[in-house]
Amino acid sequence: MRICLLTADPGHPLLAAVTGLLTPDHRVESLDPGAEGPGPDLSSLADVYLLKARTPRALALAARLEEHGAPVLNSAAATARCQDRVAMAAVARAAGLPFAATRSVATLGELAAAGAPDGPLVIKSRFSRRRDLVSRADSAVRLRELAADWAEEPVVVQDFTPNSGWDHKLWVVDGQLFAALRRSELAPDGRGPNLPLPVGELPASWTAAALRVGEVFGLDVYGVDLLDAGGGAPLIVDINAFPGIRGQAGAPEALAALALRTAERGRAGGADEGSADERKVPQVSEK
Repeated sequence: MRICLLTADPGHPLLAAVTGLLTPDHRVESLDPGAEGPGPDLSSLADVYLLKARTPRALALAARLEEHGAPVLNSAAATARCQDRVAMAAVARAAGLPFAATRSVATLGELAAAGAPDGPLVIKSRFSRRRDLVSRADSAVRLRELAADWAEEPVVVQDFTPNSGWDHKLWVVDGQLFAALRRSELAPDGRGPNLPLPVGELPASWTAAALRVGEVFGLDVYGVDLLDAGGGAPLIVDINAFPGIRGQAGAPEALAALALRTAERGRAGGADEGSADERKVPQVSEK
């Protein structure tokens, strides 16, 4: 099999671990969607593409590959649903998911000009990307401080939900759940390292909500950020397509197995079945 990583960082720990599992029985290559050049040879497509990048150029490339019959994980459309936080919230809430009420503001400067908020707010960039804005604002002063650096940034606003200061990070790979606790970036001391969180210790309503996200958004590899909204009720505050999933035992194996199954399905529906050696599947965990 030929597996292609659509990323500017093929050395990312998750991708490096997956590459190690798949080679030498399979060919793993990478393609940087942001690189200058003619792009991939559409007459010689890989058996599956893993869409780790989420830039507009990456989404356009993934859509083009799909148009030519290549399987992409996650699909370009599913990934795009997680980039606009306004659309994300609308899709989630329409499906009955416990997603935080989210409203959009044209720019952060406009929000700051409106004066003091009625209560603590969480301000986020409307469009999810690396190093985007995620901050808490309790006052007009804080809003003006943020606007000094982000005045023209389109933002979404969520009412701050009192919580323990710990985010519950749930990741899903083809229906398999992984979880960790992470100090919230909104906490006074800022974000810290992940702490172990056994999936079996999570309430059933939390795991059900996380799995339902995949069905609603059409995602195979994704992350869900959850808070305890009180009394153990889950509140989803963000969804990420193809997150890093660092330090989760079994996650690289689950992703490698998913990539190969997707490639096999693509071949079964395509023309060339390839040789027996090309179809050799490594022993990866199906936990």
